[in-house]
Amino acid sequence: MSDYSFDTLQIHAGAEPDPATGARQVPIYQTTAYVFKDADHAARLFNLQEVGYIYSRLTNPTVAALANRIAALEGGAGAVCTSSGHAAQIMALFPLMGPGKNIVASTRLYGGTITQFSQTIKRFGWSCTFVDFDDLAALEAAIDDDTRAIFCESISNPGGYITDIPAVAKVADKAGLPLIVDNTLATPYLCRPIELGATLVVHSMTKYLTGNGTVTGGCVVDSGKFDWSASDKFPSLSAPEPAYHGLKFHEALGPMAFTFHSIAVGLRDLGMTMNPQGAHYTLMGIETLSLRMERHVANAIKVAQWLEADPRVDYVTYAGLESSPWNKRIATVCPKGAGALFTVALKGGYESCVSLVNNLKLFSHVANLGDARSLIIHSASTTHRQLTEAQQIAAGAAPNVVRLSIGIENADDLIADLDQALGQA
Repeated sequence: MSDYSFDTLQIHAGAEPDPATGARQVPIYQTTAYVFKDADHAARLFNLQEVGYIYSRLTNPTVAALANRIAALEGGAGAVCTSSGHAAQIMALFPLMGPGKNIVASTRLYGGTITQFSQTIKRFGWSCTFVDFDDLAALEAAIDDDTRAIFCESISNPGGYITDIPAVAKVADKAGLPLIVDNTLATPYLCRPIELGATLVVHSMTKYLTGNGTVTGGCVVDSGKFDWSASDKFPSLSAPEPAYHGLKFHEALGPMAFTFHSIAVGLRDLGMTMNPQGAHYTLMGIETLSLRMERHVANAIKVAQWLEADPRVDYVTYAGLESSPWNKRIATVCPKGAGALFTVALKGGYESCVSLVNNLKLFSHVANLGDARSLIIHSASTTHRQLTEAQQIAAGAAPNVVRLSIGIENADDLIADLDQALGQA
């Protein structure tokens, strides 16, 4: 369906009327296992000689429809869905890494991702070097013989910083490494990382893709363009796989090698499976993605401009503002808008941030973003509290900063709510 526009794909891609019942909406296939036609059919499925359904830890028709839809929207060859965004990040790294190997990641990442990369992955024998991706020379210098991937966010959480993906992709290409881009905040409607040079795209579908704060989910989309056999750095994809009688995934499956490995090995052994009901909610959410993102962006611009002009505010980080140092990247990286997440620094400092959070009425104080509702959180004391103050500042989550996720309500109502709460702060 690649010839259709985004607005059509977000409704139709990956879904056909149910062949058994004619159901127009994708059914929730709430089943654990699937009956094989005969013994030979089962053997072909287990040998990866035929595509089909075996067990819902691996594949499920509802989840498969969602994966195919997101792959279509991102312009990828294939995708695999997971139980959460964090699961998607591990799934993206799993075929690439090994003990003693490392990744190079942007300093401007979600606090939970920084913790995952700086602490948790050490248990696998992996490591991460954090670099300011605006310093391309420092990025190149951080890459060594054990580096296996480069990781960044298209629009960063919490500050709304926009990564120069084409420039970073050139560094990755020169080093012969895959570039992984977390596209959660932009969604494929605002940004298409694969077209800008990314190898893999990851999502926390919990956020804008679902859009209503009901389920968690993650996804890894493969561009299908990386040559996993060009070096000996990625043996999981290029070398014989013992569990499949010496099958070489890249040689046998080409552009679908990463996706099939993530299902046949990753989901098989890590079990980061998305449940079919969660996939159903996300499929329904994606049907209105373009409409919601247009409203999110329009509201964010209006609210950010009002906040920037308010004397009680020190600064606003929204890239959609002409004053933003990242504004010039919008045309290249996310031409339909700079998203709807940004931070606000208050002149009253930490105490004013706490008072603002406590006195808002429309904004919900939650550890989430990308909801249809407007949300607020004080990142330094919540989502980024595991970090040192220096790390918080580097990540854009200083103690005097709050993070706003602008929803799709009436923008004037949101401004009025901020005004009254700032009056009390």
